[in-house]
Amino acid sequence: MPPPRAFLFDLDRTLVDLQSFTDYAAALRDLTALVGDQPGATVPDADWDAPTVSTMAILVALSDDPRWHEASAAVSVHERAAIPQSQPMPGLGDAVEACAGRPYAVVTLLPSDVARDVLDAHGFPVDVIIGRDPRIRAKPFGDGLVEAAERLGVPVTECVMIGDSSWDHAAAVDAGAGFIGVPVSATAFPSDVPVARHLVEAIERAP
Repeated sequence: MPPPRAFLFDLDRTLVDLQSFTDYAAALRDLTALVGDQPGATVPDADWDAPTVSTMAILVALSDDPRWHEASAAVSVHERAAIPQSQPMPGLGDAVEACAGRPYAVVTLLPSDVARDVLDAHGFPVDVIIGRDPRIRAKPFGDGLVEAAERLGVPVTECVMIGDSSWDHAAAVDAGAGFIGVPVSATAFPSDVPVARHLVEAIERAP
């Protein structure tokens, strides 16, 4: 298989760890206060804490709901508050060079403005960010990856997604992209999913 023409990166716990510093329990309380007992979408298991999974599953379920914008804004308050404490993931400083001139984009469950601010805070340059948007089905669907690839001018089948979670893997499979995991825990992926120890190794291992 030829080398990928482009990379699609997850953000949280792949490029920068914002999740560990975001109070998703408080975000879930604020979200529930807005939308009531809203069932979450059916989503893959993930090695995230329960409030994070529930918050994201509810936002996915609300994508066609007029309350989505208010709900997303309530959650983003907590995500933005965590930016000063966020930490770069291993290899972030060398990731752009490791891409060897190939284009890349970020596909994230965070809002685009929060994503750009956290990446700017850690000095990671990126032109294309596909963030939380009700018009684009969020991961675990592959729509965001397809949109990112289109903006890069590369077929999504010639891209490799690099991410830390089962949602990233599911999105890559759904979109027809390649995938390499950078797991934070031993339970992040089943044994048949290719993984790397850190970001740069994942880039270098991309087929």
